[in-house]
Amino acid sequence: MSDIPRSGVHRTAKLASLPLGVAGRAAAGWGRRLVGGDGELISAQLSARSAEQLFAVLGELKGGAMKFGQALSIYEAAVPDELAEPYRDALTRLQSAAPPMPARDVHRVLAEQLGRRWYERFAEFDDRPTAAASIGQVHRAVWHDGRDVAVKVQYPGADEALLADLRQLGRFSRLLQPLMPGLEVKPLIAELRDRMAEELDYRDEADNQRAFAAAFNDDPDIKVPRVVASAPKAMISEWVTGTPLSAIIRDGDQATRDEAGRRLAEFHYASPPRAKLLHADPHPGNFQLMPDGRLAVIDFGAVARLPEGSPLVLQLMTRLALRGESEQLMDLLRAEGFVREGMRPEPEDVVAYLAPFAEPLLTERFRFSRRWLQRQAERVGDMRSPDFRTGRALNLPPQHLLIHRVTFGTLGVMCQLGAEIPIRGIVARWQPTITEGLDPEPEG
Repeated sequence: MSDIPRSGVHRTAKLASLPLGVAGRAAAGWGRRLVGGDGELISAQLSARSAEQLFAVLGELKGGAMKFGQALSIYEAAVPDELAEPYRDALTRLQSAAPPMPARDVHRVLAEQLGRRWYERFAEFDDRPTAAASIGQVHRAVWHDGRDVAVKVQYPGADEALLADLRQLGRFSRLLQPLMPGLEVKPLIAELRDRMAEELDYRDEADNQRAFAAAFNDDPDIKVPRVVASAPKAMISEWVTGTPLSAIIRDGDQATRDEAGRRLAEFHYASPPRAKLLHADPHPGNFQLMPDGRLAVIDFGAVARLPEGSPLVLQLMTRLALRGESEQLMDLLRAEGFVREGMRPEPEDVVAYLAPFAEPLLTERFRFSRRWLQRQAERVGDMRSPDFRTGRALNLPPQHLLIHRVTFGTLGVMCQLGAEIPIRGIVARWQPTITEGLDPEPEG
């Protein structure tokens, strides 16, 4: 494959095969159940085949299709195990795998971006990609001054494919919903579509990475590679070596999981006050645990810009929910547009809805787990639950959508790790408004 498949008809047909494939397999499974087949075995087989199709189609198309798959991989921790297990491996592979570009196309892009004699800027350049993702692939090289560097090269046609895919996936969102039961697919696609255009110019990503590198310079826990050079469709930065969080999630020991989770929490909560930015693509493929123990963070194409740091209103909401101050919380929610027009939820019900999400802050250490996140998803997604009715009365203003998605995604990675983290102390250090006035260890 020389680049991303560009034909609109071809890409649409491929994407349409996902929901149609799910529907066809569901119909076949229904027929097999009618003639006495084992229901659980049939369901497991259908899920496994859908997962393989998901990986094959999204991985081949790259672009927005693959970005959608990577976003789904963050949220699988919230889905019940019996439904999520078949998807887990296929979605994890999407975090760092895709069919590579041939060397001739890589050379053509580098010549366009760095000049016809681009190769003279490198002492060595490996034509074999070390990683291939949604809109670009990475090559290892040696810069002319002897530094090991990572060279990120954008796929030809990525800009067209990215936005076209997300538009098409939006049209299919209702049919795609069965691919990830329990998650709202349509809002996820809409939010991705709003953000993706920002990732297409690597000069913007380079600026973001420089800001993070300056903010975390000499940090004992976090490593952000320095940018060496950049162009619209190519970027060169320091090479970092480590174990991806996806590998630690799969087979890391508990001590390693805990340390990786702690450093991820430090990076997430420290970024707004230190960098005035929030890394907005928190899937496990973007984090590596280095041999010296630091967490290396890569891929800064998507960020939330927070010139005032973490929004004070979100910190206050969390604190009021934790303290059970229902009337004050309702006043704040109404004033800031978090309650839908015409809705009048009971203040106590709103506290009951929000407080469990902040449960980790009630103890000095908290073990994040898939089961904890699943309980939250079940609680707010069950139409018979009072929390479901309360949730329907609440609204998330547009300016907070990205922060919400990133925070939820980061919590999802911590739950995938199963990490025990001193989360309360981390939050108190970087966003102290949240924990202000809380007892050291509340009774019960």
